[in-house]
Amino acid sequence: MRLFLLLGSLHGFLSVALGAFAAHGLKSKLSEYSLSIFQTGVHYQAIHALALLAVAILYKLTPASAALTWSGWCFFLGIVIFSGSLFALSLTGIKVLGAITPIGGVLFLAGWVLLAYHAWTSAS
Repeated sequence: MRLFLLLGSLHGFLSVALGAFAAHGLKSKLSEYSLSIFQTGVHYQAIHALALLAVAILYKLTPASAALTWSGWCFFLGIVIFSGSLFALSLTGIKVLGAITPIGGVLFLAGWVLLAYHAWTSAS
């Protein structure tokens, strides 16, 4: 699906931009702990941007399936919730934001399971 190619590309770009912003713009403004939280968000955003690109490529190489589609949406929503909550937590210090981070982690896990299921069921 073209949308996952677009979302993967956008999040790949954002992960590089936000990583550079953290390294150069936030280094002197955040504590070491807050900076590491921000960098964790960037790291997982970058990994799952690549996962979105893989989903987009698989749409071209294999028959589309509900599992593949849901995998892409889980990766996208996982980025928004996991990385987004870590970015917000590190910049604001509002600790309750860390409580929603695991929801994004579960979405990442679901995305990988769904991708594996698609691979298993679409193998020829």
